[in-house]
Amino acid sequence: MSMEWFNRVTGELQDHLKSICEEYDQIGHMNINRGSKHPRIEFFITTEDDDRDYFCTLLFDPYNEEFYVESFDIALQQPTRIILDDITDVVEAVHESFHEFMDEDSEVFYVDDELEYEILDDEITHEEIDVEWETPEVTAYQIEENFEVTYQFGVDSANGDGVLRRVNRIWTEDGELFEDESTLSFKKEEASTIIAMIASHMDTMTGYEGIINE
Repeated sequence: MSMEWFNRVTGELQDHLKSICEEYDQIGHMNINRGSKHPRIEFFITTEDDDRDYFCTLLFDPYNEEFYVESFDIALQQPTRIILDDITDVVEAVHESFHEFMDEDSEVFYVDDELEYEILDDEITHEEIDVEWETPEVTAYQIEENFEVTYQFGVDSANGDGVLRRVNRIWTEDGELFEDESTLSFKKEEASTIIAMIASHMDTMTGYEGIINE
């Protein structure tokens, strides 16, 4: 196990990013976390409320001495790693994520002279759109004859947006079924950011077992 490559890259990364992108140089920041089993470098911008909006997380495998970003293979329904072999790959991954994030974040339009803005809402119910489902319903969690959560991925045939459908099903003691359904629509360029944000923060989340056992 060695941290030499991690330390070399983190020592040079900020200068590389500043030289490749003036916009990143003005607002981009990075935070180094060496305390995790797989050390990470998190990239973010600071909002007007002094909050942090993260747009990319690089992870480092000290056993294999390689940087990677986490993604999710929809076809295989499992997380995957994208290996970054050298600092050029690392810089390009961060640079691309930054501009994808900024393009998404700028999805607002001007309303009046008082500088009011309305954020476009991407969430839409599947009844209002024609979806070609690419996967069957996949069970994410289940307590037999009591509770289940399923997901399904499809594509909006009208505009090519990805559509993620989530269904909660609860059975009462009398056998009555209640369903709660929601969907999320998103563009192709947004998918990797959504996946990476979830994958890099899964260790901070609570599972159903933790809630049920309380």
